[in-house]
Amino acid sequence: MSVTHGKMGLSLTQEILSHLGLANKTAAWGTLGTLRTFLSFSVDKDVQRLLKAIAGQGVDCIAILDVLTNRSREQRQLISRAFHERTQQDLLKSLQAALSGNLERIVVALLQPAAHLDARELRKALKGSGSAEDVALEILATRTPPQLRECLAVYKHNFQVDAAEDIKSETRGILRDLLLALAKGGREAYTGIIDYNLAAQDVQALKQAEGPSTERMWVLVFTQRNSEHLVRVLNQYQRDTGRELEKTVRARFHGAACVALLSLALVIRNTPLYFADKLHQALQETEPNYQVLMRILISRSETDLLSIRAEFRKKYGKSLYSSLQDAVKGDCRSALLALCRAEDL
Repeated sequence: MSVTHGKMGLSLTQEILSHLGLANKTAAWGTLGTLRTFLSFSVDKDVQRLLKAIAGQGVDCIAILDVLTNRSREQRQLISRAFHERTQQDLLKSLQAALSGNLERIVVALLQPAAHLDARELRKALKGSGSAEDVALEILATRTPPQLRECLAVYKHNFQVDAAEDIKSETRGILRDLLLALAKGGREAYTGIIDYNLAAQDVQALKQAEGPSTERMWVLVFTQRNSEHLVRVLNQYQRDTGRELEKTVRARFHGAACVALLSLALVIRNTPLYFADKLHQALQETEPNYQVLMRILISRSETDLLSIRAEFRKKYGKSLYSSLQDAVKGDCRSALLALCRAEDL
């Protein structure tokens, strides 16, 4: 089947689904996420179950997690609104009052709209200590353009300041330039047309941009070109020079700038592997980094967590599910395992 025929087939499928009311509901016909739209969804039953779990003798954490980790984010928002309509109480605040510790944190994250969670994590990274190049880059580099626009709009509304202003005040040098460029959301969209001349020009520019005051070219190429083009640039650079571009980055840059560029290169080459590496690092710490585990498992659960699991198993020789079982303790363990979903043999 030709590429053109494949695209026409997809368009026809989308047209049919639109008449069935299923357009843009990818969970209805398959995703690479572990969490799908719950087909037997009843908002009334879920509200009643959560009320019973909170109001009974002792909080029923199992029931709460069974509902929240088996519903899509859209369904969780419907539950939250229905809960408020029926009880005049805020579900998030009610659950916060009933829970504590990491379990409370993961429930809060599950109930927040995606843009609100991203905005909160981005603010925390920029105003925290030493994590801007990690968390901020993760959010700015891996969200789709619509997701990024919504995140930045929520950021401005919630914190009364543009994220760009916080980036300017909290970072410096090439890291600041990279984050500002990513926050503008100006990356080119892939049109399906391969521009071999531009790829050759970018490779040549990066080969020459190894002296002082040449950082601007690195920022331009890494933040403006579409991912398909950049993969071609990375491969062509290695063919022309005999070394991976990442090796040049390590020799050319240091500190936060080096980390940011290497992270961007990995996102471009293999986004699921980028997240698998982050999860593995979070699990290897003396005390697992629960914030990283929660953020990634929740944010990728409806997009590509199956691919992340596959990359994790391939690189580290052990499944993500088993790694979580071994490392994670406490009340949020069952929630993280539920989001991960299953073992990879």
